[in-house]
Amino acid sequence: MLLPRYRYPSDTSDLEWAQLERLLPTPACQTPKGGAPEKWPRRRVVDSIRYIVDNGAKWRALPADFGIPWRTVFGYFARWAKAGVLKRILDRLRRRLRLRSSRCPWPVRVIIDAQSVKGAETVSNATRGWDQGKMINGRKRHLIVDQDGLLVDLLVTPADVQERAAARILLTRLHAEHPEIVLVWADNAYGGEEFTTWAQDTLGITIKVVPRPKDADGFVVLPKRWVVERSNSWTMRARRNARDYERLMSHAEAHIQWAFITLMSRRLARQLRRTEAVPATLAAAA
Repeated sequence: MLLPRYRYPSDTSDLEWAQLERLLPTPACQTPKGGAPEKWPRRRVVDSIRYIVDNGAKWRALPADFGIPWRTVFGYFARWAKAGVLKRILDRLRRRLRLRSSRCPWPVRVIIDAQSVKGAETVSNATRGWDQGKMINGRKRHLIVDQDGLLVDLLVTPADVQERAAARILLTRLHAEHPEIVLVWADNAYGGEEFTTWAQDTLGITIKVVPRPKDADGFVVLPKRWVVERSNSWTMRARRNARDYERLMSHAEAHIQWAFITLMSRRLARQLRRTEAVPATLAAAA
């Protein structure tokens, strides 16, 4: 099927798509179980999802230039999120970026932080709460990132959930998937002898609190913690994440994951482009 031409800033480049295509699930028609061939090109589907995340548009407002019904795009978005596809893509991209930075592919030290965001009217009362400290009615995003600020894991909860309560769930899951992680930097919200003792004795993870200077006034850049603060700002660059609009918290997590997939795939594509440019320059000089 011949689809119309289009071009948006959120679209994948050829180098990006070369990295992402092999990380997507095998089409049903190519599996032993079998299935009907997919009607729409997957690159168009991925570009459509990235457009929604980057521009903050409604699903129904997906431009006709993509040539795909919005319900089809949302279906891919929901199925891939539920099947854990996004998490696997993030893990693969993060490993490749860490290897290119001469780091161990699996992080052993991470940073955790929580960010409260306002919830739109589409967020139900059952999945939203009031954050008294930030004076925000909505949801709270709990992010764990590595030392480069790349997403390792996340959890979205109502805004009234305390940081340590969410961290118990997040760190337990993190330990099961990444037992190599032994140190977590955090702020004072994750302090307390009971919580740090639980993390050390149960999971073998040391919680190291980076305190805020007592005489500090206003925003202060703190060691280690500034990394996750920067990651929160990367999340907010995708306009769909500037506020929480999702009925399901799992879909809110998926939008954050897509924002990091875009960031990481573009960073990897830039590095590959530079690597390819060096031999070409040397050949031209010769």
